[in-house]
Amino acid sequence: MKITSKQLRESWLKFYEGKGHVNVGAVSLIGDGTTGVMFNVAGMQPLMPYLLGKPHPLGRRLCNVQGCVRTVDIESVGDASHFTFFEMMGNWSLGDYFKKEKTAWTYELLTKVYGLDGSKLCSTVFEGNESAPRDEETATLLQSLGIAPEHIFYLPKSDNWWELEGTVGTPCGPDNEWFYPIDPDKKDPVFPDDYVEIGNDVYMQYRKTETGYVPLENKNVDTGFGLDRMLLFLNGLHDGYKTDLFAGAIARLEELTGKSYDVDEGARKAMRIVADHTRTTVMLIGDVNGILPSNTGAGYILRRLMRRAIRYCRQLGVEPAATMRAVAEVFIGEVYGEAYPLLIQKKDYILDEIGKEAERFETMLEKGMAEFEKCVAGIARKNAFMAQSDPAYVPETVIGGKQAFRLYDTYGFPLELTEEMAAERGLAVDKAGFDAAFREHQEKSRGDVHAGEAKGGLESHSQQAVRYHTATHLLNAALKAVLSPDVNQKGSNITDERMRFDFNFPRAMTPEEVKAVEDLVNQKIGEDIPVVYKEMSLDEARAEHFVGVFDSKYGDVVKTYSIGDFSKEMCGGPHVAHTGELGHFKIVKEQSSSAGVRRIKAVLE
Repeated sequence: MKITSKQLRESWLKFYEGKGHVNVGAVSLIGDGTTGVMFNVAGMQPLMPYLLGKPHPLGRRLCNVQGCVRTVDIESVGDASHFTFFEMMGNWSLGDYFKKEKTAWTYELLTKVYGLDGSKLCSTVFEGNESAPRDEETATLLQSLGIAPEHIFYLPKSDNWWELEGTVGTPCGPDNEWFYPIDPDKKDPVFPDDYVEIGNDVYMQYRKTETGYVPLENKNVDTGFGLDRMLLFLNGLHDGYKTDLFAGAIARLEELTGKSYDVDEGARKAMRIVADHTRTTVMLIGDVNGILPSNTGAGYILRRLMRRAIRYCRQLGVEPAATMRAVAEVFIGEVYGEAYPLLIQKKDYILDEIGKEAERFETMLEKGMAEFEKCVAGIARKNAFMAQSDPAYVPETVIGGKQAFRLYDTYGFPLELTEEMAAERGLAVDKAGFDAAFREHQEKSRGDVHAGEAKGGLESHSQQAVRYHTATHLLNAALKAVLSPDVNQKGSNITDERMRFDFNFPRAMTPEEVKAVEDLVNQKIGEDIPVVYKEMSLDEARAEHFVGVFDSKYGDVVKTYSIGDFSKEMCGGPHVAHTGELGHFKIVKEQSSSAGVRRIKAVLE
């Protein structure tokens, strides 16, 4: 059966709506903090409160197609089957129907709607253990539908059981996984080597206790089928990048590079990486809770994906910013715009942010690659020299942690990018040494904590307060640029929730001036500029035009922080390592503080 991604989504929802389910739609890809993960990684994840017993406002039968992001194996992307964004087709019973209905419906969907040969379907069920019995009920139901007994396999808890690890009192139970031959025409396929898992039905029929499991009064069903995977085998394909989800993006890359996906193996891997990472970038920036690349949290994962894609664009011999924007346009306009209409609304914003990040990294990438090559060459020289003088010498194969940190701090290389490049040369990276160098930098950046309190007005030393403290430097410089070079800081107060900044100025700022200052600060945050710490004499600092408002508090040697050529201040710290860690800057109020002094209150979102 040949089917498009659009047809697959629509047929899934139509089938279950026909069985009394309500389409609850997709939620944000970004974790909201309630499930303990950064991104939604499964279709059931947003429904966890309802699976745990909370009544759902739309009823007890639900279905949807949910976008997910999985980044634990980013380095595997480049083969035919790994993706960082994917969609899960799901349906749920919240204490309503159970095994009899669900096994019948899944069989009906696979055979009647998608045209699979029922005689070739295989299924796995829970084999039982000392805590819960063998799932003979599901096996019997499967046989009644026509699945041959020799196509039903009993597997242990590690394969056919679902529960929330480390919890007590939560629902759990066996699952029934469905398989189909990778090559339906192959004679006598062997399970599981010749089969692909196409989905599973989880039966939450127990409650987990301290000592085992007890029957659950209201039993749930949780179904998950991967859209990307089903699309692959329903169309008789073996390469996930050959489906209509990627065909347009790959064609655009072939056009831009002049290389053939089918013929050039090296280009094929690079095209897959650029296509996959650009798709995920589009979905994360274009999400209802969209994020931007940064050096922390989910933003760091996004930056890592984008910078890996940028590197492979260069490997393909094309300009990264233009290439990623062109590929992004395919995903927005031709593939996902109908299913995710917010992408159309945010198209210009998405493309603009992709271009900014690509251009930002491009300015550092060439120098960073040269620095990486120096590291590799240094190891090779040392190994050659030592091998000549000591036949028993064991060659060094590790790039030092300080070198890796320099690539991160100075050139914007995520540690994982350095590790991947090192692995391509048969080398490893001293991650512990990197972490130690990072901590050393943070401590140095904090400088004299008490001086930092006095000069920065910090009420705490949390990471959020440190971000706000760095933001005051950007704000001070932006005010000078927009209003007058004579503007100077007259005081500040920082908490974990907001910053307050006082400065000399004779009148209220206009709305246009407030927006210009806000935009300039966010521009510098977006440029992800390193915050460089240096100690020097007070005279040297003045000669290099570092701003110092409270001269009487400085000694002969001062601590200075520069943010490119934009901001240069004498300060006791602490500060972040890169402006990209700050997030989005927003002025919430501009008002009078005293005669000739204005006050800005702002937040980092």
